Amino acid sequence: MSIIQPRFDQPVVVRGSDAEVVGAPTARVQLLADSSATGGALSTVRVTLAKDADGARPHRHNGSAEMFYVLDGAVQVLSGSDIVTAERGDLLVVPPQVAHAFAAARGKSAELLIVITPGVERFEYFRKLTRIAYGQEPPDTLRDVQELYDTYFLRSPEWEAARQ
Repeated sequence: MSIIQPRFDQPVVVRGSDAEVVGAPTARVQLLADSSATGGALSTVRVTLAKDADGARPHRHNGSAEMFYVLDGAVQVLSGSDIVTAERGDLLVVPPQVAHAFAAARGKSAELLIVITPGVERFEYFRKLTRIAYGQEPPDTLRDVQELYDTYFLRSPEWEAARQ
């Protein structure tokens, strides 16, 4: 049985004005390129966090690394058991299977470019998070799709202490 790879033999151009935007009032997510658009090479989103806003709670990806590039402001990132504060121009890459989370640093807002590689089809995941934020779906439905989106939630005492 052969596996059919999605085509990725042409440049991918996504105009910011054409990109879908989802999220809650304090966390806006611009859906830029999903795995299917890049032949599985990567998935990427742009996240804008309001002052003190939470981004993603602690989780891990079994098969993908996640890169955070801070476009503006400052962000706190959990990486393993370490809490790193990254500011404009900083880059952080979290390897597969390492616990991570992110949020705007205290008293700050943040804008990030997030790249997951290899890509995972995740746009529907962000739409689901939006529906949950607006009460259209219960939060526990995320547990049902952890494997589908390679996003496994976990507890982090370090993160909980840092975000109090």
